[in-house]
Amino acid sequence: MATATARQQRTQRRRAEIISAAIELFQERGFHAATTHQVAERAGLSVGLIYQYFGNKEDLLRAVIVDILGEFRDRIPVEIAASGADPVARLRAGYRAYVAVIDENRDGTLLTYREGLTLAPDGREEIKKLEIETAAPLRDVILEGMASGAFVDVDVDLVVHNLILSAHGWALKHWRLAKSYDVSSYADAQLDLLLRAIRP
Repeated sequence: MATATARQQRTQRRRAEIISAAIELFQERGFHAATTHQVAERAGLSVGLIYQYFGNKEDLLRAVIVDILGEFRDRIPVEIAASGADPVARLRAGYRAYVAVIDENRDGTLLTYREGLTLAPDGREEIKKLEIETAAPLRDVILEGMASGAFVDVDVDLVVHNLILSAHGWALKHWRLAKSYDVSSYADAQLDLLLRAIRP
């Protein structure tokens, strides 16, 4: 008999397989044209099993977006904390982690931009709330830097907005940017541009 841990791992693996299949199909055919049956077929699972994890196709789309935001929430604070006390190093670590998550989820990021407005109002509100929460560690580092004199006084929300948009730009314009940068050099180049504006 499977242990609780083994069952949990199997559940997580199946959920990830379903989401991966959904991303592929939604990218290939569009969210509205793709069907749950096609997602099940692509994942190699029964439609009934899909419905055990997700109530409908919109739940799948919502899960794609929420999972990416969950990665930001889990990884960015850890990277910032591990980088020491220097605000510049902390901001660089947090931003690199943000861009790395985007890089690992480029198709999901593109899907979010293309189909995010398809979500019902409660889904859109959840995403907005999570976006604010996941950006908070970057915001906090900038405020710390301003308080210590490492950064000049700036509109912190506008700076965070620019950081996030430039991170998303790695997915949105990857076809062009990847000719000149890898993910690490892109993150460093973008941050260096911003640092010129906010350092004394």
